[in-house]
Amino acid sequence: MTVDRTPLLEALGVDLPDELLTMALTHRSYSFENGGLPTNERLEFLGDAVLGLLVADILIRRHPDSPEGELAKLRNSIVNTQALATVGRGLADAGLGAFLLLGRGEVVTGGADKASILADGVEALLGAVYMQHGFDASREVVLRLFGDLLDTAPSLGAALEWKSSLQELTVARGLGVPKYVVTFDGPDHDRVFTAVVLIDGDEYGSGVGSTKKEAEIKAAAQAWTLLDAQSAGDGGISPSPDDA
Repeated sequence: MTVDRTPLLEALGVDLPDELLTMALTHRSYSFENGGLPTNERLEFLGDAVLGLLVADILIRRHPDSPEGELAKLRNSIVNTQALATVGRGLADAGLGAFLLLGRGEVVTGGADKASILADGVEALLGAVYMQHGFDASREVVLRLFGDLLDTAPSLGAALEWKSSLQELTVARGLGVPKYVVTFDGPDHDRVFTAVVLIDGDEYGSGVGSTKKEAEIKAAAQAWTLLDAQSAGDGGISPSPDDA
């Protein structure tokens, strides 16, 4: 059954030729099962570059007094797999996953809601927009899709980069650099990663995600929140979360 793509184009706010749109939506698993059709990987490559440039351009204009390091944190909070996947899930009422062309294996394992696949799809769509309409139209699409993230990023504080924020906190408290221990389970196409963060030899946080990076970020967020709460509660950081 052919899916009506009109809602997706309406969400983007631009028209795209059917052939180009189809390519942007074609995952390599679908291509493999259907005779080697062109995949969205080249458009994803282009869209990644376009998104990074446009977000950097928007941020540097909005925050003329922010140093490079702060701008990098803002950009990284917007241009990352989880943020892109969130944007993808919000495209049209059904979400981007409803329009993606996936192989049977990916469909069965929930590929339509995998963060990495959604993020790649969003970047491929941006690549297609750039190919068809150029820089200015791409900027409008980025503002349309990422407007909320661009508006809220400055207020996120430590959440912009949990890992670097945690390290800054632990080093300042004389606890050294956090160490991450990561394990994984499941088949290659559907792995689940678990990260534990150790500070001064003690476990302070853990996280689970579909990628090593996602799991580590979640662990860092949990550890930072715990350390910050301990510091606020007693004027210093306890040597172990068990003592809190």
